[in-house]
Amino acid sequence: MSPLPSSHTVNREFSVVPASGWWIVAVDLALFLTGAALIYSAAHGSIGYSAASASIEGNSTVQLIAGVFFLAGGGIVVRGFFTLEPNEALVLTLFGAYAGTVRQSGFSWANPFKIRRRISARARNFNSEKIKVNDKRGNPIEIAAVVVWRVRDTAPALFDVESYLNYTEVQTESAIRHVASSFLYDDAENGEVTLRGGGEQVSAALSRELQERLDKAGVDVEEARLTHLAYAPEIAQAMLRRQAAEAVLAARRTIVRGAVGMVDMALRELSEKHVVDLDEERKAAMVSNLLVVLCGESNAQPILNTGTLYR
Repeated sequence: MSPLPSSHTVNREFSVVPASGWWIVAVDLALFLTGAALIYSAAHGSIGYSAASASIEGNSTVQLIAGVFFLAGGGIVVRGFFTLEPNEALVLTLFGAYAGTVRQSGFSWANPFKIRRRISARARNFNSEKIKVNDKRGNPIEIAAVVVWRVRDTAPALFDVESYLNYTEVQTESAIRHVASSFLYDDAENGEVTLRGGGEQVSAALSRELQERLDKAGVDVEEARLTHLAYAPEIAQAMLRRQAAEAVLAARRTIVRGAVGMVDMALRELSEKHVVDLDEERKAAMVSNLLVVLCGESNAQPILNTGTLYR
């Protein structure tokens, strides 16, 4: 049994140029005035003549019907007027079919039988809620983001998704979860980009992910940035202790590296300037003393040696 064909079609916006509303106002006024004049003429003509005159009565009836039609036409034309502000669009449908989008701001007129739906094309902000997700290493973290977006294509925004506002919110949360699970929170190896230190790279990745998801709704993502990033409460204290330990180790490495350089410089200058000749044992003792002084956390207390190094 062959599968049923899909009824889904992808809609694309096409623009229509409406008529100027000011010209149609003149036409509409002419319709109203003509209708009123015909009705007045029909009523006025039937008063001054005998009821036996069939021809006069027939003319009055025709004028009355024509006047009603003119007034009804003027009322229908009135329904076609609309105004649009800058960065606002009007989507038109006729008998269930998409009939185009008006983006021309100002006072205009369109077919009054077309159904109209306004949609804003202005930039909008969406601040996501803090959500809990696991990073690339599996550590639970809290993350939130702000997204700047606007409707680019009105047709898919209205006809290809149920609600483009709800669709944008849901897909934003999904994209944040996916991006967060693709990066480490911190402590990357081999120069890997992290959520905490990635900055522009993470924002670019989130923007790309969002754009791929929101293209279906005709939405453009202008900017996406993280607004909140932290370890989940259940591991926050442990991870802070780990970060503190890593910071201490990094500081110790820097201190030792600097101390070794200073000791090497001291021994080399003593030897080059012939200040004192040291054998290997005395060099070892000097290195030990200098490293204690340079790497110790407290101030070194000098001890005067009144003897010799060998006694």
